[in-house]
Amino acid sequence: MTELFSFTACRQLSQFLAAILFFHISEYFLSIFVHGRSNVTLKSLLITKNYIVAIVCSLLEYWLEVTYFPGLKEYWWISNVGLAMVIMGETIRKVAMVTAGRAFTHLIKIHHEEQHRLVTHGVYGFVRHPGYCGFFIWSVGTQIMLLNPICTPAFAIVVWKFFAGRIPYEEFFLRQFFEDEYDSYAQKVSSGVPFVK
Repeated sequence: MTELFSFTACRQLSQFLAAILFFHISEYFLSIFVHGRSNVTLKSLLITKNYIVAIVCSLLEYWLEVTYFPGLKEYWWISNVGLAMVIMGETIRKVAMVTAGRAFTHLIKIHHEEQHRLVTHGVYGFVRHPGYCGFFIWSVGTQIMLLNPICTPAFAIVVWKFFAGRIPYEEFFLRQFFEDEYDSYAQKVSSGVPFVK
C-alpha cells in the first residue's frame, strides 16, 4: 500500500487529476464566455456515465499496477510524453473553441442558424475538427502519462470509434448547410482524427 503514496504515484495521479479538472472546468467556463450563461448547461462539462466508467477503469488499472508491478510506473520519459500530449491536446481543443466562437457547440447542429458560419481559418486551416483532434490526443495522453498499458490502447480505440461515427454524422449536416464550400474545404483539410476521412 505504501507504493500508492510513493513520489511516482503522487506525481502521476496529481497530474491526472489536474488534467481532468482543468479540462472540464475550463470547457465549462469557456462555453459560458462564448455562448453566455443562459445558453450553457452542466452538459458542457462533458461528463457522462461512460466517461466515468472509463476514468474508474483507468484508476483501477493504475492502482493494480502501482501495487503489484511498481516498476512499470517508473518510465519517466514515457510519462512525460503523455504529459506533453495532454498539454498539446488541451491547447488544440481550447484554441479550436476560441477560434470557432459561437460556431463551436457541444451538440451537433442539425438546423442551420443565421449566425452559423463555416470556420476555415486558424487551427481549422490545418484540421477540420480540431476539437475532436485535441480531445483524442488529450485522452490518450492521460493514459500514457499514467503508464497504463491496457487503458492506453483501450482509450484510443473507444475515442476513435466515437469520433469515427460522430464526424460523418456532423459532416452530413455541414454539407447541407454549406454545400460546395464544405466539400471543397473537406477535400483540402484532413479531419484531424486518424483514419477518419
